[in-house]
Amino acid sequence: MSSPSGPYKLVTVNTAPDRAKRLIGRVVEDVKDMYTIIHAGNAASIDEVKSVVEEHQPNVLFTASMWTPEEAQQIIAIAKGVVGEDLKTFSLPQGLQVNKGPDAVVDYIKENLPSLLG
Repeated sequence: MSSPSGPYKLVTVNTAPDRAKRLIGRVVEDVKDMYTIIHAGNAASIDEVKSVVEEHQPNVLFTASMWTPEEAQQIIAIAKGVVGEDLKTFSLPQGLQVNKGPDAVVDYIKENLPSLLG
């Protein structure tokens, strides 16, 4: 059995930091055999993205499902402006948490991690 790939330093952009921490905590635990993911920080607003990304220098950034596609693009552009084009980004579909709940968010992230992290 091979060791997990990573570590990947993750920053989330979520207006509910505690929820982000809980959900990412579940994902990290569920995929720890395949990936080592460190949830380094969370930006609770678009205005916080630059400073949080500068502070933590992540190689992965997730935008939560409360953002519109346009806002998610803006967040990603800000983050890539700080750490460069190598940043891996993942945007949850708008409304996923509201419409399907936290389990759907965790499952969606886990389904998409292999293509994101290679």
